[in-house]
Amino acid sequence: MTVKAIRYDDIAALSAQVNGEFGPWSDPVEVTQDMINRFAALSRDDEWIHVDVERARRESPFGGPIAHGFLTVSLFPKVRPGAGDFEIVGHGNRTNYGVDRMRFLSPVPAGSSVQARSRFAEARAREGGTVVAHEVEVRVAETGALAMVCRPLVIYMHPMKEARDGGR
Repeated sequence: MTVKAIRYDDIAALSAQVNGEFGPWSDPVEVTQDMINRFAALSRDDEWIHVDVERARRESPFGGPIAHGFLTVSLFPKVRPGAGDFEIVGHGNRTNYGVDRMRFLSPVPAGSSVQARSRFAEARAREGGTVVAHEVEVRVAETGALAMVCRPLVIYMHPMKEARDGGR
């Protein structure tokens, strides 16, 4: 498949890529108890439902420990599906801008794997560059249950020379 290059500031060409179709699921990534424990230590979120395996097996409605929702979010770079049939080019850098409408729909059990898929949702000009939105679904690979849905936003910034020259 040939990947077409679209300039980050060509809003019309980017907007033409919005078609409502999700791309394929990414390769699965295992979410281990060790990952959950390390995330808990880093984030200081050591709630028992994540890190106390025996108690989670006894008392959790999920039958064992589950990943933190924000651990699932932090896996985006690892589970990111392919970009599709176009590539955004010509920008300086790209920066996370935020996430719209994030929802955690079902738990990610320790030892399970997650996959993601996305669809291109929007491109809009903004001072300094272009904001691009994708709609992302993350599922537990073993069950197919959607674990999370969200709409991450990324700013594709003008190259430094263009920014200094006012976009010229």
